[in-house]
Amino acid sequence: MRPVLSEIRRIIAIGDVHGCLFSLKKLIELIEPENDDQLVFLGDFIDRGNHSKGVVDYLIELDSSYSCHFLMGNHELMFLDYVENKNSAEWMANGGSALLKSYNSPPLRDFPQEHLAFLRGCHYFIETDNYFFTHGGLDPELSIKDNLRYYKPHDFCWQRMHLRQEFLDNNAYNWEKTLVCAHTPVSNPVLFERLIAIDTGCVYNNNPLLGKLTAVVIPERRIVQTKNID
Repeated sequence: MRPVLSEIRRIIAIGDVHGCLFSLKKLIELIEPENDDQLVFLGDFIDRGNHSKGVVDYLIELDSSYSCHFLMGNHELMFLDYVENKNSAEWMANGGSALLKSYNSPPLRDFPQEHLAFLRGCHYFIETDNYFFTHGGLDPELSIKDNLRYYKPHDFCWQRMHLRQEFLDNNAYNWEKTLVCAHTPVSNPVLFERLIAIDTGCVYNNNPLLGKLTAVVIPERRIVQTKNID
């Protein structure tokens, strides 16, 4: 069943967490979500950082208190491919070992079933009247309708073309709605009419241009941000 977001209520989208549990908790504290707020987590909850298990536990806990919507990131896709097809090379090369360490369970038969169900239940995209939420992005040269026609849903978890400099410079996007995405680290959030990109590379805290976890409050487009405290 596709999740329903209402533009009548505030929507708060949150970028890549990547196992940074304490930074996520700090960001939620700064957001001070109200009871009728809707939280959209834009994927890549796991891998790279030290606390993937804690992040998933915390997201499940938040889901019991707020209207939460969870999107599939490319790291969730790689992990699920590892679980289902034992295809470990790509995932392990992209921070998968940090997840296994946080669960203390290299044999995945011990992996919590509740967490597997949670990750499998993530959605590839969510649409409202004026916004399209997905982890990676969309082809900027196509309409959203044609993106959905010519691409498979999992392709949206990997897309980066919209953040190429040529498109950023010209602010040229053929979408009917505003794309809200993460996936590609940027030093500052991108807030264009048709593009909001908020992955500010929280897990890369050794990079002076990154190392921040970012949320955007919609419709006012207010940015809420914390430095990595993990």
